[in-house]
Amino acid sequence: MALCLKQVFNKDKTFRPRKRFELGTQRFELYKKAQASLKSGLDLKTVVQLPPGENINDWIAVHLVDFFNRINLIYGTISEFCTEKSCPIMSGGLKYEYRWQDDYRFKRPTKLSAPHYMCMLMDWIETLINNENIFPTRIGVPFPKNFQQVCTKILTRLFRVFVHVYIHHFDSIISIGAEAHVNTCYKHFYYFINEFSLVDQRELEPLVRNILSSFLLLNQGCQTQFH
Repeated sequence: MALCLKQVFNKDKTFRPRKRFELGTQRFELYKKAQASLKSGLDLKTVVQLPPGENINDWIAVHLVDFFNRINLIYGTISEFCTEKSCPIMSGGLKYEYRWQDDYRFKRPTKLSAPHYMCMLMDWIETLINNENIFPTRIGVPFPKNFQQVCTKILTRLFRVFVHVYIHHFDSIISIGAEAHVNTCYKHFYYFINEFSLVDQRELEPLVRNILSSFLLLNQGCQTQFH
């Protein structure tokens, strides 16, 4: 029997502390509006659309932080099964490998284990989200010109968490009765990135290929590397 979501997804299993929107800010109001739409039963394709009169960068920022929180929660739930031994390479099946590069510690694409990659990824995203020059929180402070390009890189890498979880750990998700929640979160994420063309379609191939081929049936041969 599926467990209650409050039992499955609790704060003790969050991979990183949740990032919150400050009460009284425009972004907090946008977040409440987005959550209300999500809980209203509306079609997810409709939920992700930019509300009339709202700033697109604010809308993207709100969703990016929310997805960061929720994907943290999902990975935190299965992180005990994602170890150096079980996942020595951050991958999405036999054909896709993700290498880490951040221009600081790893200036060249570097092969990492999945748990190491996840730690580097979440630290990197958290640093960007907390950077006022990229994600300004003060009223009247504009977003940088490259804001959407930065978000594209963040969302692309967050998508890889879904890829790894679905292909390598979905049996664990099923065992705790959380597949419906993960599937809904994934669909919401997928519709959002497609609505605003925020992730290159080539990045979506690992899940498309694996879902259509019943998880790895057609994934044979050399790995494709991403960074």
